[in-house]
Amino acid sequence: MDNNIITPIKFNNGIITILDQTKLPNEIVYVDLVTVEDVYDSIKELKIRGAPAIGIAGAYGLFVVSRNSKALTVKELLNELKIKGDYLISSRPTAVNLEWAIKRIVHKLNINIFSTTNEVLEFVSSEAQLIQKEDEQTCYKIGEFGSKLLENVKNVLTHCNAGSIATAKYGTALSPIYYLNDRGKNIHVYADETRPLLQGARLTAWELMKAGIEVTLITDSMAGFVMAKKNIGAVIVGADRITANGDVANKIGTYSVAILAKEHKIPFYVAAPLSTFDVSIDSGDDIPIEERAKEEVTFIGGRQYAPDDVDVYNPAFDVTPNEYITAIITEKGIITPSYRANIKKHFE
Repeated sequence: MDNNIITPIKFNNGIITILDQTKLPNEIVYVDLVTVEDVYDSIKELKIRGAPAIGIAGAYGLFVVSRNSKALTVKELLNELKIKGDYLISSRPTAVNLEWAIKRIVHKLNINIFSTTNEVLEFVSSEAQLIQKEDEQTCYKIGEFGSKLLENVKNVLTHCNAGSIATAKYGTALSPIYYLNDRGKNIHVYADETRPLLQGARLTAWELMKAGIEVTLITDSMAGFVMAKKNIGAVIVGADRITANGDVANKIGTYSVAILAKEHKIPFYVAAPLSTFDVSIDSGDDIPIEERAKEEVTFIGGRQYAPDDVDVYNPAFDVTPNEYITAIITEKGIITPSYRANIKKHFE
């Protein structure tokens, strides 16, 4: 499953390097993150994106804070990490993995005893690398479990990018496809372009082609027609936050695809690690939805396509109610309705 799998974030000898996803597919550019502002900007500007990947980036952001800190005492450094951690969390509010990773490290720092600031630095470095390694293992397990749902499917449709470059490795929604491809079954993927930033066109299509998997790019508005005409056996997407009742926040447009899938009686699967669940939130009504700049809608590739003064509404995510979701695939197995009860069991 490692052949042609691309990893978006690397940590070597204290250097954090990311694949700048804003340059894809035309350029493959790697960027070093030296300051906490570099990490914040890389997340905010979508140079690194995908819920699991930005969680990993946030964890390494705390390493950068520790390495660059001028704090003289452990107490000063821990306070600085809390403040800068909150700053990093504010870069993208919807995807819960970012908050989860940072709060995990901050919590562990607070329940351990450190004699020196260097011990804190070493702990944060180790914990960030562990989060990345765990995500890689998690995504592989999602692929293994998800493959059972897709093994008899010839054509799938996906929205946005939930592949290897959105995680430590393998991806979430694309992981079962990689897993099956590695075992000789090539599923044909129809990839929505995913306006306004074209993650499906720029990233999913590029990533799958690099892996030798058959992919056909479609515009978002074609999804219903493709479901009706192209023998789509399943829809599979990732997630940025899943609530206690199984409502799912994901890239804008996912809700529409879910409704279309239900109308066409096509299974709609969500693939996500347990770190994407936020069981403190009862339903999708309470998920904070990030709104982004109007230029993302009015411009494409640097060229303006809309009037200067037009009003623009640009939510980056929408919420798919649990009634449209056939199953949720995690590293612990497959969750089916009733979601509230079965999600609770999944965490026991």
